[in-house]
Amino acid sequence: MATTDTPLNRELEGELRAALREGQLSISPEDLHSYAIDQGPVTDYREPVAVVWAESVADVQTVVKLAAKYMVPIVARGAGTGVSGGAHATQGSLVLSLERMNRILELNPEDEIARVEPGVVNADLNQAAAEFGLMFAPDPASFKVATIGGNVATNAGGLRCAKYGVTRDAVLALDVVLADGTLIHTGHRTFKGVAGYDLTGLFVGSEGTLGIVVAATVRLKYLPTDVRTLAVFFPDVQSAAAGVLAVGAARVQPCILELLDGPSLEELDFRNGSNLASRGTALLLIQFDGLAAGQEVEIATAALQSVGGSVSVEDPQEAEQLVELRRNNRGMDVDAENRVGEDVAVPRSQLVHYILALEEMATRHGVGLRVIAHAGDGNLHPTFWVPGMDAESISALNAALDESIDKALELGGTITGEHGIGQYKLRWLPLEQAQNVLELQRKMKKIFDPQGILNPGKAIPAA
Repeated sequence: MATTDTPLNRELEGELRAALREGQLSISPEDLHSYAIDQGPVTDYREPVAVVWAESVADVQTVVKLAAKYMVPIVARGAGTGVSGGAHATQGSLVLSLERMNRILELNPEDEIARVEPGVVNADLNQAAAEFGLMFAPDPASFKVATIGGNVATNAGGLRCAKYGVTRDAVLALDVVLADGTLIHTGHRTFKGVAGYDLTGLFVGSEGTLGIVVAATVRLKYLPTDVRTLAVFFPDVQSAAAGVLAVGAARVQPCILELLDGPSLEELDFRNGSNLASRGTALLLIQFDGLAAGQEVEIATAALQSVGGSVSVEDPQEAEQLVELRRNNRGMDVDAENRVGEDVAVPRSQLVHYILALEEMATRHGVGLRVIAHAGDGNLHPTFWVPGMDAESISALNAALDESIDKALELGGTITGEHGIGQYKLRWLPLEQAQNVLELQRKMKKIFDPQGILNPGKAIPAA
C-alpha cells in the first residue's frame, strides 16, 4: 500500500507546536499508521502528515485556522469505528482526533437532555444517564467504544432504532467549528423548535465535511423498567423476514427486531461456542420494553407462531447473552479485501424479496453470503465473501456487491442505512441521487468549506 509522500509543512508544524501542549501533536510513523484509516474498506491508503489530539474547543479552532492558512486538509476523527472510510486519511491531510474531548458538560434529568463533548463514549453517557433512569437511545454495535461525535458525523443507528430512531432523532443542538475556525451554535435545548433552517439536521450525517462538531446537546429517553426478549427461530430466512411483517401487522412496537440467517448463526456458534444453529435456520431476536412489554410479547408470540415461528421467551440472563452475541457479530463483518459487509435499507415490505434476490445473486456469482439485519427498520447488512484473492474471485465479489446495490434501489431502498457514504460508497451515490441533487450538495459544501479542506473526498463525489 502506498503512503502519502507529502511532509508536514515546517511552518505549520512550528505554529501548531507553539499553540498546543506537548503530546498533542505527533508525526511518528506509528501514530501516522495507526490513525490512517477507520474500519472501512481501504481504496486509497494514505497516511496523514500529522496527528493532532484536540483537548478543547479552542484547540480545534486553532488547528482549523492554521490548516486553512496553509491549505492543509483536515480529517476529524473519533474512535475510528466507522465502516465506510469516512475517517480515512487523504493525501496531505492532518488527522484531528477528538477522543480527548470526552467530558459530559451537562446532564439535566428534569429537561431530559445531556450536553457532551464529541469524544464521550456512548456507553459512558449511558452509564451516567442511568443514574437518573435515563438513556441515550442510539446504540451502534460498537457502543462500548464509539463516540457521540462519531455518531453525529455518520448519523449512526443501532439495534434500538426500530423504536427510538437514529442519532439525528436524538440531537437537539450542536456546537460546530466551521472551516475558517468560526464557532457557531445550532438548534435548541427544547424538544420542539422550528426557528430558521434545520442546520443541526444538516450537520448530522455530514461526515465532518461541513464543520467539526465540538459539542452536542442530545435528548435522553426513559430507561426501560420491564424488558422482555423473544428468540424466534424459523426454518429459513424468508420465513423469518415474513415474521417481521407479521409483528408489524400485529401493531406492537419492539425496541429491537433483529434478523440473522443460518450462516450468521453458524458463524456466531463457531466464534462463541453457542448453539444457536441447532435451534433453527434463521433467528428473529425481538425485544420489547416499557410498561406494556408483557402484553406486547403475548400479541407478538401469537403473530409469529401463525407464520411458523418457534417462540422462546428468554430469561434476562439468556436475553442479555443473545443481544451481546448479536452486537459482537460486527466483528465477523469487518471488511477485508476478499470480504465486504454491506449496509443497505429497503422498505420492510420488500425484505423477503431482497433476501431472496441476494441469495440468488450470491449463487450465480459464486460468492459466499451471510445476512443480518436491523429488520425492524429494513436495514440489512449482507456480507459477501470469496475464499481467494485472485482476479476472478475479486471480480465476482465486486459484481455481487454492485448488483446488491442495484437491487436495493430497484426495490425503493437506499445504498446506506446507517454507515454513511464515506470514501467507499462514493461510486454508488450517483445511482441513488440525481445529478441536480448532487450539484446542490456540492454548492452547499462550497458555502461551508470554500477551500475544500474539511474531509475532502468523502460523503459527496466531486463533479
